[in-house]
Amino acid sequence: MSNVPLIASSAHLVSPRAPDLSEVEFGLMIASHAFDRWMVRCMAAAGLPDLTATDIMVLHHVHHRQRAKKLADICFTLNVEDTHIVSYALKKLERQGVVRGERNGKEVFYSVTPEGVRHIERYVEVREQCLIDGLETGPAGGLEFSRHLAHTLRALSGLYDQAARAATSL
Repeated sequence: MSNVPLIASSAHLVSPRAPDLSEVEFGLMIASHAFDRWMVRCMAAAGLPDLTATDIMVLHHVHHRQRAKKLADICFTLNVEDTHIVSYALKKLERQGVVRGERNGKEVFYSVTPEGVRHIERYVEVREQCLIDGLETGPAGGLEFSRHLAHTLRALSGLYDQAARAATSL
């Protein structure tokens, strides 16, 4: 064990069975806020100010693979339980002219408009310039670090989802 002190955001949550978990959770919280701030500022630089991190996440997913998507599928993929949050984001994106909904029977399928594609392409350019360049030259370890981190975050997501389901049954 290293001599690096733990940074517990909530010392009362430190467990003798998992003493580092509070530090992990604190790291997730501050990383989550930093990531949200990054997405909002990157999208503003790409020409779409006044979007929330959720709006941006929805826009990127609707654009994914350039296939129209249903509300339920968007919520499922993004792991959002409250459909009204995604529904509100879609309505906001429609008002901005970057997403459109088309009714097919009882379902509405959402896709990105050509204007939305232009903003996403600009977002990619800003991301390359501001984020990717730093990843390649920074101390984070580049691509191998990214792969390992992505795997770890997916595993943590599953762990916290399982714990949330267990807590619901208490």
